[in-house]
Amino acid sequence: MSGHPTLSRFKLFCYGVTDMPLHFALTPVMIFVPKYYSAELGISLIMVGNILLLARVFDVFTDPMVGYWSDRTRTRWGRRRVWILAGMPIMTLSFYFLFLPPETAGALYLFACVMGLYLALTMILIPYYAWAAELSPDYKERSRITGWRSAIGIVGNMLAQGVPILFLVLFGYGGDEAVMTILGIMVVITLPLCVLLTVTQVPETDDFVNSSTSTQQGLKLMWKNGPFKRLIAALMVGSTAFNITTPLYSFFVGYVLGAPEMTIVMLAFFYTSNMIGVPFWVRLSNRIGKHRAYAFSFITIGCAHPMYIFHGWGDFWWMIPVTIVSGFAGGAFAALPNSMKADVIDLDTLMSGDNRTASFFATWSFTAKMSAALGGWISLNILGLIGFVPQLGADNASEHMLGLRLLFTIPPAILFFSAAAIIWNYPITAERHTRLRTRLTRRNERRQRRRDTAQVLN
Repeated sequence: MSGHPTLSRFKLFCYGVTDMPLHFALTPVMIFVPKYYSAELGISLIMVGNILLLARVFDVFTDPMVGYWSDRTRTRWGRRRVWILAGMPIMTLSFYFLFLPPETAGALYLFACVMGLYLALTMILIPYYAWAAELSPDYKERSRITGWRSAIGIVGNMLAQGVPILFLVLFGYGGDEAVMTILGIMVVITLPLCVLLTVTQVPETDDFVNSSTSTQQGLKLMWKNGPFKRLIAALMVGSTAFNITTPLYSFFVGYVLGAPEMTIVMLAFFYTSNMIGVPFWVRLSNRIGKHRAYAFSFITIGCAHPMYIFHGWGDFWWMIPVTIVSGFAGGAFAALPNSMKADVIDLDTLMSGDNRTASFFATWSFTAKMSAALGGWISLNILGLIGFVPQLGADNASEHMLGLRLLFTIPPAILFFSAAAIIWNYPITAERHTRLRTRLTRRNERRQRRRDTAQVLN
């Protein structure tokens, strides 16, 4: 691989394993929390949507701060590990209380739990994802690293659906409250174990230039970085589309298809095909380029998702083929853009002379999280404004059900196609990235020679 050493499968596994409990948390928060806190605890859909969005607004401050300080942290244990370790207990406690709330929990309780969870995720995700970009400078090896991490994360999503299914089948323990309880306990057990494996077994590089670029100058350089702007625009549009649908899955399966207990089964099909899709999209990206493979994944899910509108009461199993195609396309969403983002950071390093990996990941993380919150806010607020009642057995009129079906299918498809158009002519190809890395290597060699000369003279 272009003369660069590849990581062993053991190291790839140890790095990627932390993504598994993170996915226990990320997706279920948007799928199960809105329905449980509205249908079971009586908080309005609009209030839940506003709380989830408001909590994300604070990421405007926390994401750049964590990115800035993570790039400048210097300890004998590295600069990424310490942040991940610090965020781990905060996330564990916040997730536990969010998913095992008391019956008296209200809007303030939800807000406090979500705020704690989002802060912890910022402390973990930004250094953790920045770490991946520093494990290898190679264009294809980076896709391999993010592919492994994405696949393991998808296994986390599958376990988040599969374990509750086992409890339902084997013990008759099911329903929204059961799923919330099981997931809360799973995170408490697995997150510390997985983080410990990552921080003890995966190396951190010391081959970087200390960042001296100010935050203001750094933002100006990001704005001048055309490939980064195009990549982050596609992320915003595609993530908003995906997260319009996410909190609506349980409502669609429960109220349109009449199978509320099968939401977890549908998600199991989605994330199984998601995992199967990851190696396909990584291989395709090596053949036609990451950006074209990414665009084709948007086109695929954009074509599939409107097919849900043709399903109605009793059609649960008929929707599974659409779910499988959508999940397969979604396998590209985690692996490819994160690999492309590492390539973009190389361009910034060439422009600025600094390694600001975590600062870039902070901007990316904030955009991804705000897009997710915005998508959920749009879907929950529109659902609330049209008068949809989230409690099972409620007398929702035909226009309410039609509104749910249209909201679930048409706007996301339009946004998926828009994201494909944005990313189609993305300029950093494998050939251009090779030239970037060559220039960076030559500059680093010159710097090293100057340092060696200075040491001799001193």
